[in-house]
Amino acid sequence: MEDDAQPGAETKFEIAHILSMDVVGYSKRLIDEQSRILADLNRAVRGTTRFRVSQAAKKIVSLPTGDGMILVFFGEPEAAVECAIEISSALKGFPEIDLRMGIHSGPVSRVTDVNEAPNLAGAGIDVAQRVMDCGDAGHILLSRRVAYDLAPLPRWNRHFFEIGDCEVKHGQKISLVNFHMEEIGNPVVPTKVRRTREESVARERKAARSRRNILLAAAAAIILFSATSAFMVHRRFATVGPPVPAVQAPDKSIAVLPFVDLSQAKDQEYFCDGISEELLDALAKTEGLRVVARTSSFSFKGKGDEVSEIGRRLNVSTVLEGSLRRDGNRIRITAQLVNARDGFHIWSETYERELQGVFALQDEITHAIVEALKIKLAVPPPPRPPQNTDAYDLYLQGLFFSNKSTEADLRKSLDFFQRALEKDPGLGRAWTGIAKDWSWLADAYIKPLDGHSRCQMAANKALALDERDAEAHAYLGETKRILAYDMKGEELELKRALEIDPNSAIAHLFLGLWQTAEGDHEGGLKQMQAAVRLDPLSPIVGTMSVMIFLANDRFDEAMAEAKRTMEIDPNYVYFEPNLALVYRQQGKLLEALDIYLRLQQTRHQPTAGLAITYARLGRKDEARKVLDELIRKADTAYFPGEEIASVYVALGQNDEAIHWIDRAIKEHSGAIHGIAFVRDLRPLRSDPRFPDLLRRIGLDPSKVAGKK
Repeated sequence: MEDDAQPGAETKFEIAHILSMDVVGYSKRLIDEQSRILADLNRAVRGTTRFRVSQAAKKIVSLPTGDGMILVFFGEPEAAVECAIEISSALKGFPEIDLRMGIHSGPVSRVTDVNEAPNLAGAGIDVAQRVMDCGDAGHILLSRRVAYDLAPLPRWNRHFFEIGDCEVKHGQKISLVNFHMEEIGNPVVPTKVRRTREESVARERKAARSRRNILLAAAAAIILFSATSAFMVHRRFATVGPPVPAVQAPDKSIAVLPFVDLSQAKDQEYFCDGISEELLDALAKTEGLRVVARTSSFSFKGKGDEVSEIGRRLNVSTVLEGSLRRDGNRIRITAQLVNARDGFHIWSETYERELQGVFALQDEITHAIVEALKIKLAVPPPPRPPQNTDAYDLYLQGLFFSNKSTEADLRKSLDFFQRALEKDPGLGRAWTGIAKDWSWLADAYIKPLDGHSRCQMAANKALALDERDAEAHAYLGETKRILAYDMKGEELELKRALEIDPNSAIAHLFLGLWQTAEGDHEGGLKQMQAAVRLDPLSPIVGTMSVMIFLANDRFDEAMAEAKRTMEIDPNYVYFEPNLALVYRQQGKLLEALDIYLRLQQTRHQPTAGLAITYARLGRKDEARKVLDELIRKADTAYFPGEEIASVYVALGQNDEAIHWIDRAIKEHSGAIHGIAFVRDLRPLRSDPRFPDLLRRIGLDPSKVAGKK
């Protein structure tokens, strides 16, 4: 290119960030339509903030094409993605424009003549166009090079979904990442990527059939060796950029999806969920295998997502899925283990059993999976004693309702567990389910002493039947903390739970809160991050994670986690909305107030956060009005005393705040140890009465004093 340059022209070779776009179906439009579409597209592009900013800084070159445009950004790797988002938003008012986009970072040559007219070319632009060509209408596709550059930034990588290879010109393949967020982008796997995957599967099946032919075994081995070598050389040059760390799942990791009910009456959902959860629980005890928790795995129930997307969102390399058909006492289960990276089946099997054989069948499936993954069970399960199938059926129904959140469902779950125990008193997992139900009923629906004392009784009964029940240890630990303020006792129970089941997200969550209360904020954060890895789509884990980030004054990460949790479940609220909590702690009181007021309109329930926000805005009469509602609720039903104390702190009434913390201690509030780290109560740390409050709940004031 340098030889072709005009005299006086300057040639520069540099890395640019290229956004290539075109209008799908453009050539089929009438000429007048084409002109109007390109004019609208041009206005949308040039109206974006990112385009105008880059243009003012002379860091962008616009190259019109026959059916779209290429934007080349210099120096800013995020510029192309930001611009793509803005363009997608701007075009929502133009439904006739079906745009697809591709983004790549790569080398370009920039030739500028004496009149400063740019002329660009190079491999970077070519690859960006090929990335775009792989998409359908609405897609924003990234090369792995772009995804790699942006992977360290949570702002971007949580919207990355690895979709695999797409075959482009001359048989080459490009590895792609799909970028999409709420109402931006296209979450469906592109047609060309699916076709590439299907062709790969067809080739693999053809090769497998060839390998079965004994007469051609030697020749097939040579062919396979040659093909593999050629494929590896091809992959080296065809893949754009290095692997993306943020989307690379551990090799030994699995998500267990809820089995699909194929029964004719469609009345076996509880049975399908229960079998899936029992398999998940068995696999979680396998040494060296990371198992995603139930909340996250089951969030894909009935949605039909691609296995690759499930693997990406849960950060696992394998997914177990299956179906179940029940006809009276006869069951038919089909299970298959799928590689989330390429969609290939690692193992699949169909089983038909009488219902009384379901227990042995669970062990059989577990062994088949760990054998397929080439790992070993840490502790082989002991032989199962004969079990009552009627009791087990009732237990699975109890398990189904225990994973819901309303008081009615939790009490229905208790009823099923009790009925299961009447038929089989030795069914220890039913006692664990009862402990779980009472733990979540406490504080939210009934007084803590009533709920947690019953939880403790059930957990002890479960452990008397099976000491290796990790979940029972976790709930027992919580009751020791809450009922007896025995912090050492909870620590021992939680560590025992994690010794039995390192994949227990609930044990990591409880331990993270425990360590933070003890003054080890960094240790608590590590435990909470482990809980998020194991249960990434759990709103309760996300909510607790926000609290720990705030305790560490890490506002940006708290905000990112609050937004992530809101995307998981926009309607989820524990004590108060996560986003409002973070805004309030950042001092963005009007933004917080807007969220609190909208919540109050839908739920018609006061929150301490609303009262605190009013108080900090100087609107103390309104704050006291909300406070009066909270006190009435605390006197007639139950409301956590430490939450009311935080309102009094915001009003500058520390004596009243101390009184309500004292009341919370006497009532054994489940969240009482949060007084050691929540930001709303920090002004009380200088009060001479505060250390005694900490000692009364088993905390060492010297570990809390001076902490963030």
